[in-house]
Amino acid sequence: MPAASCSAKIHVLPDDVVSRIAAGEVVERPAAVVKELLENSLDAGGLHITIDVKDGGLALIRVTDDGEGINRADLLLAFERHATSKLRSDRDLASVTTLGFRGAALPRIASVPHMLVTTSTRQDTMMGSQLTLVAGAGGSIVDAPAVPGTRIDVSNLFFNQPARKKFLKSATTEFSHISHVVQLAGLAWPSVHFRLAHNGQEILNYPAVTADRDRILQVSRQAFLDRTLEVQGRIAGLSIRGVMIDPVDARSYGTPQVLFVNRRPCRNRLVFPAV
Repeated sequence: MPAASCSAKIHVLPDDVVSRIAAGEVVERPAAVVKELLENSLDAGGLHITIDVKDGGLALIRVTDDGEGINRADLLLAFERHATSKLRSDRDLASVTTLGFRGAALPRIASVPHMLVTTSTRQDTMMGSQLTLVAGAGGSIVDAPAVPGTRIDVSNLFFNQPARKKFLKSATTEFSHISHVVQLAGLAWPSVHFRLAHNGQEILNYPAVTADRDRILQVSRQAFLDRTLEVQGRIAGLSIRGVMIDPVDARSYGTPQVLFVNRRPCRNRLVFPAV
């Protein structure tokens, strides 16, 4: 039996409502925003990425990189649905070599906070660009300093979705999820310098290194690294490398255990127990 409040008439939802519903698939919590913006920065070739967070990400998430930046002509287009610089046809889907389709998540993220984007390419030697959006609307572009890279400020997250905001945990808990996202990115990309600050205090600082073990040492304690063994192999066109704890020191549960496929963190119910 249909709910009493439902109407029998079918209608098409407004674009802003559709965008907010779609945002719920991507923006579950502040850490999801950090993950998407970090992946954009990495795909843009950023070698120095700074994440500044306030109040667990609800008040502010600022991600700054020194990547390729966005042309002024493309800045508004980056926030259009299904806009990307990574694909040209369905054939490209079989050989995706990036962390995502750049810009694909931006319109969804932009629909639920206030967003300020400041960007400049290396060719923009005279002037950069700055875009302001409120709940995905606005779209005013002004001049900005010509600093190569992109800075995205996301503030007042979920200001127009109080129901979503209600189910978030404390600022400390939400920041712990953000910290985990940055740690995973650091382990996957040792050649990139990551810095994370919360409420003005630096929490993580991982300078770029050349070896996986050096990055693991930055993330974990020396005592942990001393009990590990390096593994590597190649089979059927696949290469595998990693660091495993000595079985003598192994725990009965899989923590910490992290698996990356093409630098993407993932969980697999077959691989994890096998390891």
